Amino acid sequence: MPEGNGAAPDILALARDFAAFGTRSAETWEGPVRYLVNQFWTAGQRRAHAIHEISYRACFKPQLPAFFITRLTAPGDAVHDPFMGRGTTPIEAAIRGRRPCGSDINPLAVLLTRPRLAPPAADAVADRLAAIPWEDCGTAEPADLLAFYSRPTLRRICALRRWLLDRAPPDQAAPDPVDDWIRMVALNRLTGHSPGFFSVYTLPPNQAASPAAQRRINARRNQTPPDRDVAALILRKTRSLLADGAAWAAPAARLLTAPSHAVPALADASIRLVVTSPPFLDVVQYAADNWLRSWFAGIDPAAVPLAQHRTLAGWQAMVRATLIELARVVAPGGHVAFEVGEVRKGRVKLERLVWEAAEGLPFTRLCVMVNRQHFTKTANCWGISNNTQGTNSNRIVLLQRN
Repeated sequence: MPEGNGAAPDILALARDFAAFGTRSAETWEGPVRYLVNQFWTAGQRRAHAIHEISYRACFKPQLPAFFITRLTAPGDAVHDPFMGRGTTPIEAAIRGRRPCGSDINPLAVLLTRPRLAPPAADAVADRLAAIPWEDCGTAEPADLLAFYSRPTLRRICALRRWLLDRAPPDQAAPDPVDDWIRMVALNRLTGHSPGFFSVYTLPPNQAASPAAQRRINARRNQTPPDRDVAALILRKTRSLLADGAAWAAPAARLLTAPSHAVPALADASIRLVVTSPPFLDVVQYAADNWLRSWFAGIDPAAVPLAQHRTLAGWQAMVRATLIELARVVAPGGHVAFEVGEVRKGRVKLERLVWEAAEGLPFTRLCVMVNRQHFTKTANCWGISNNTQGTNSNRIVLLQRN
């Protein structure tokens, strides 16, 4: 059911007739697949709630799940993402009073998502930061990390890491919310390309250069890692994330570390809506991008079975297995919005592979919605023209559970 009262709308008709930005959808067919092309949500940056401003590779904008959540669910309904990453879908669900559910095979996903579903007050964060023994790192600092940090900064990072691992190990089910929050913010401030991060200038914060690559960046830019006030930067980011408030009326969240094809903790027919986006073939190197975050969180990357699908057949088999599990957990009449972006300059149409993967499952394949982008900040910062390379358009396979 949509927000308010009444029956769920015909989402196919809504997408076809959508004209909120002045244009009805362009409708075309490619064989059995109906395409509806329009600007369904704004492409502007930072127009969603500030709590979302946590970097993660290949994540979609909050406006994407918001479009479907507001139209296809009612307050209290469960909204799930089996590839939750930084948690955009469950957090947007919580903001809108839905029950947030999510899973990811990478345990970092829970650490990045859970704290923002129950944010502490900034004053509580400030008090806790003041209590941390910032010079007590316990052991020698990893020398390789001096490519990113000055020695005093690295000492503070290692002290914070030790303190958090003692108080809130990564597998703890219910850590102190303030400790959980501090770790989440620190994970997001480890490296980046502005003075708001702990590191010297490096890659954007959703990627971590190797120490060798960072030394080359330092030499090319003739730069030396500066001293950073780690506590002050955590508090500054905290205030930024909380700038729009953080009082959710959502029911209790269900966040899990699990593969997309096997989430037994979710009951049959318990989910009203799934909004998700899987890894895109071998385009994104999730393990390499997150090695530094894994170190800080105390996670062994070798123990995380992240799959890198290098063939179309392997990727489609993963999608098929995921859809089989979604057919179990999605309630009759519920929907799946399966976003695949655009890769390899549009030569590979992943949406067609998803469409085929749903064949024979208890879903009605409604259409592929293409959200036409007019501005993509990430593409611009890499020197890529909009609508020509990268993942500039959202392509969403829309399914309804029979």
